[in-house]
Amino acid sequence: MKLNYKRTVLIGMAFLSICAFWQMYDNIIPLILKNTFHLGETVTGAIMAADNVLALFLLPLFGSLSDQTSTRIGRRMPFILAGTGFAFVFLLLLSAADQKKSLVLFIIALFLVLISMGLYRSPAVALMPDLTPKPLRSKGNAVINLMGAVGGVYALIMIKLLVGSGVTPDYFPLFLSIGLLMLLCVALLFFTVPEKKLSSQMAVEDVPTEKKTGSTSELPKEVKRSLLFILLSVALWYIAYNAVTTAFSRYATHMWGLENGGYANCLMVATVAAIVSYIPIGSLSSRIGRKRTILIGVALLTFCYLCASFYTSYHASMNLFFGIIGFAWAAINVNSFPMVVEISANSDVGKYTGYYYTFSMAAQVITPILSGFLLEHISYRTLFPYAVVFSVLAFCTMLRVKHGDSRPEKKTSMLENFDVDD
Repeated sequence: MKLNYKRTVLIGMAFLSICAFWQMYDNIIPLILKNTFHLGETVTGAIMAADNVLALFLLPLFGSLSDQTSTRIGRRMPFILAGTGFAFVFLLLLSAADQKKSLVLFIIALFLVLISMGLYRSPAVALMPDLTPKPLRSKGNAVINLMGAVGGVYALIMIKLLVGSGVTPDYFPLFLSIGLLMLLCVALLFFTVPEKKLSSQMAVEDVPTEKKTGSTSELPKEVKRSLLFILLSVALWYIAYNAVTTAFSRYATHMWGLENGGYANCLMVATVAAIVSYIPIGSLSSRIGRKRTILIGVALLTFCYLCASFYTSYHASMNLFFGIIGFAWAAINVNSFPMVVEISANSDVGKYTGYYYTFSMAAQVITPILSGFLLEHISYRTLFPYAVVFSVLAFCTMLRVKHGDSRPEKKTSMLENFDVDD
């Protein structure tokens, strides 16, 4: 059994468009709030947190709704098409509100575009496990993550090329470029991936690995316990990782004296390391199992956070640790989502996708507040020990997971053990 890479890349077009949007959103919206509307840091931070708060409700809701949807173009596709179309319209409205300097219109457009993105994120992510055999989902998720990275890079390039000079540049060309990419990606997905037909084939071919009836309340007790520990693990390692990524620029400036964006080198090393690791990690996990790969990743994260906590000034060796962090995060990220949906039946992949995002988004709402309080009221030196504590907790909860793993398939002949394409 081999992964259909061409189809998986096409499925990943929706995630590419989503990541391009969020890369632009995270970089540009705070600038507009600060420079165009002259809002303070606290208010800006509260508005920027709205996407994570909304995601807590929207992602499980629309994921579950897509499970129950049946149309001639499939379950997920109506949500993907509608969400992308609405997001494009409201993205242009955001630009108009910025140009008119209308804060009320901007907030309304921002709320509507966040609703639109929430409409199709879970259905878009659920499409990969829908159309990928369970043993191949880690490899499939590696491809999806790689596509997401491409979307993020595209957005950064467009920001560099299309954002003009001045305190309040015209963002319309940038917004239009992101919106057109979203439309193009989803059109390519729609016309090349016949969801309805492929889902029917998967329903015949896919054999459930756990006894279930499509509801978490009806899962066997031991499977339900594993699901809970997976989701707790997701929340815990996001609490650790997101604390570091969101506070690192301030930490590096305050503790290590890095100025003029010097901190970005470490983050770039981690990003590049993660990108080049996605595909190898997918292959590794298919051989040694998802759980073991994740535990290796969490252990490496803990080790790097612990080492970083002893640095009182910047040293070039920190780039090595951040490279390991990128690899470790890829090992975790590629395998955690497939473990959650492994427990699901084909009929409720969207709902389980929503569960995954509920716990990861909840962590990203909680950790900036909690870690920020420690940084402000105790010391900046608490950042990496804070990450160590939650990484250790994630390792402990992951050890309790007994379901959702993938096992290497037994070879039918000795020669198959030398199949380098596996």
